[in-house]
Amino acid sequence: MSYIPRFLEEELSQRLFQGKALILYGPRQCGKTTLIRHLTAQYDKDVLWLNGDNPDTKNLLSGITTATWKRIIGTRKLLIVDEAQQIENIGLSLKLVLDEIPSVQVIATGSSSFELMNRTAEPLTGRKFEYRLLPFSFAELCSAHGLWEEKQERERRLLFGSYPDVITHPGDEQSRLEELAGSYLFKDIYALDGLRKPSLVSKLISALALQLGSEVSFNELAGLVGTDNKTVERYIDLLTKCYVIFPLKAFSRNLRNEIKKGTKIYFYDLGIRNAIINNFTPLSARTDAGGMWENYLILERLKRNINRPFHPQSFFWRTSSPQNREIDYLEEANGTLQAWEIKSNPDSKAKIPKAFCSAYPDAETKVVTPADYEDFLLPAEK
Repeated sequence: MSYIPRFLEEELSQRLFQGKALILYGPRQCGKTTLIRHLTAQYDKDVLWLNGDNPDTKNLLSGITTATWKRIIGTRKLLIVDEAQQIENIGLSLKLVLDEIPSVQVIATGSSSFELMNRTAEPLTGRKFEYRLLPFSFAELCSAHGLWEEKQERERRLLFGSYPDVITHPGDEQSRLEELAGSYLFKDIYALDGLRKPSLVSKLISALALQLGSEVSFNELAGLVGTDNKTVERYIDLLTKCYVIFPLKAFSRNLRNEIKKGTKIYFYDLGIRNAIINNFTPLSARTDAGGMWENYLILERLKRNINRPFHPQSFFWRTSSPQNREIDYLEEANGTLQAWEIKSNPDSKAKIPKAFCSAYPDAETKVVTPADYEDFLLPAEK
């Protein structure tokens, strides 16, 4: 299958040679290297590639000096450091290039956001543009295949997700996902210092996968996996920063009965989630199809917004009243509140709770179903 363009490539291209490093975060195997190779293909021999997973690269960049950098880079115009989170003091090393060899464009990628952020945050303050790349978005696949064709693939996307290796190998999705989930996805987590119980992480991920779309209780999860609340919180934080899961917080302005501290957990890729629980059963035979549809739409909306400047904050809303009124997804940006009720059945007679409309009369409210979800996921036309 030919190269599927990533929407981020145009933005990155416009940022080249502006005197700042480009930092690209995202999970392993989501297409970061492919994107950067395509972006820089026109420069050919003017590109120096270094891989942070390579022990020789780690040794080479340990305590590197400006003089050494100049010898390594030579006359090349671009320096690319892949999997940069593996290299100690990478921020300071790249700062040397930016300060002393300003004609060179620095690009660094990382699969583990928190490590790379910590190592570049202070040294590169004001000297970098940061972006995030996730597996293919609905909008990118629509651009490549057409809207009608992509909508026909809806069930496959919910079952197998959108990792490039999965998308480009139809018919072999399960084995590809098993390899991703087993060998690549958790590599950064298991490599962390102090993480002595990988089996506990596996139990926690499985428990989260089975509670898809539900509010999580740290107490309940701690009991299920056999640990304490603080450990559960820490591991959820690590899984979030390694692009396995993402949280959705409860929206509240301190009105009576509003849930204020609730959290839902969703997965960055449903194929990975289904591989974790080893369930690729068709949607018609599943009990979790509604939660999967909710995860899919919220995830794809996140992909739509993630690299937008001043992108909206995302929430869900629920009351603690006996009726347990709830709205699946909200966005707040520039003082404007929008709310969507997500339904997997196009014929569902969904209604926005009166309690919400009364509390937030200026909010824009909609229902999104498989009949019209492209309006929710595609970027606004320019």
